[in-house]
Amino acid sequence: MDVPDRVPVVTRRRLLAAAGALAGAGALAGCGVQRPDVAPGGSGDGDAAGLTARPQPGPTAGLPAPGTQPLDLGVERPPLLHVPPGLTPGSAVPLVVALHGAGGDARAGLGVLGGLADERGLLVLAPASRGSTWDAVTGRHGEDAALLDEALTRVFATVPVDPGRVAVAGFSDGASYALGLGLANGDLFGRVVAFSPGSVAGESRVGQPAVWVSHGDADEVLPVERTSRRIVPALRDDGHHVTYREFAGGHAVPPEVAREAVDWLEW
Repeated sequence: MDVPDRVPVVTRRRLLAAAGALAGAGALAGCGVQRPDVAPGGSGDGDAAGLTARPQPGPTAGLPAPGTQPLDLGVERPPLLHVPPGLTPGSAVPLVVALHGAGGDARAGLGVLGGLADERGLLVLAPASRGSTWDAVTGRHGEDAALLDEALTRVFATVPVDPGRVAVAGFSDGASYALGLGLANGDLFGRVVAFSPGSVAGESRVGQPAVWVSHGDADEVLPVERTSRRIVPALRDDGHHVTYREFAGGHAVPPEVAREAVDWLEW
């Protein structure tokens, strides 16, 4: 399904950062979390979203054993790395960074792709926010991105990740954060998947990653007319290739929508 007429170019950057402001309180209320009294992306500190970790050329330590394991980074809620079975030793593998919604954790992040990682041979890194939701969504940039950067550095040093197949995905607040991180690090993330986003968290832009967005037409947590129907045209005006999937339903990721998103990765 396509989206309504495009928004004026003069407003698109502000819109991307704050499209979910009216609906955002409902998003956290729906997850049992209170939103601080700030607007999404309010700090404007785009540099804090920049990540330095990049896939490393040459040999690595090899593939870890299949399964899910925490990355010991000295934090209470460590990121989880899921290694699918059947990967070929010595071959570069695709990686998806998966971000949970407000009130979630790393385990919830692993579920963002609907359990398709094993079927499609996708390495999945699922960090957990330091607070109740991702810092940039509430206007405080830096801490969550810094931890993700550390986790990616660890993964890239130990697993042969294909630099041409790195994506970031998320649901709800995680989708807002995925959009912000993806647009700020387009030289790392070639593709961005946003399931029911409320806004684009942050203003920094690097590169032109392709974007896939889905949203339910009956979403009562982040109403689609206030969020994705505004975000998608603004992203297109900014020059991004955006695939938009609006479905009949609420604030969720139906299995068929998750599968369409993974198919879109073409990995």
